[in-house]
Amino acid sequence: MPGAPEKGPPNIVHQNAIWRETIRKETRCQKLYTDYHINPHKKIHNITGKPNSLHDTAEGEEDPNFLHIMREIRVEPRKKYEFPVTESQEIGWESRPLLDGNTNNFAWNDDRLRFPVANTDISKYKDAEWKIKEQMKINQG
Repeated sequence: MPGAPEKGPPNIVHQNAIWRETIRKETRCQKLYTDYHINPHKKIHNITGKPNSLHDTAEGEEDPNFLHIMREIRVEPRKKYEFPVTESQEIGWESRPLLDGNTNNFAWNDDRLRFPVANTDISKYKDAEWKIKEQMKINQG
């Protein structure tokens, strides 16, 4: 461009001021994180200790929080959640058999095959009304 001013060599003082302002902005938002724990979703590889170390063989060094987290991640999904969380968990979620091997032995508390009649106030009223109509037809005929 013909009218643009030419740039000279970079000014060290201005570059240093820009750098200091950038560092100040970064450190203003930073927070030192010191609460470390294990990632429960990452598989842990056990590494054996040193051969002659007494530190690894000492009794009572188990961390109860660590053991609790490790037990929690190994629990099957049916024990963790009441309902399937994802679509792929729905396949095989109901893994109990429908019948107990004997077709005459029906599980009455299993709601997968049993659909009991639920009577409400309206259904009781209509049921009584239909009975009255049937009685009237029988008496007239």
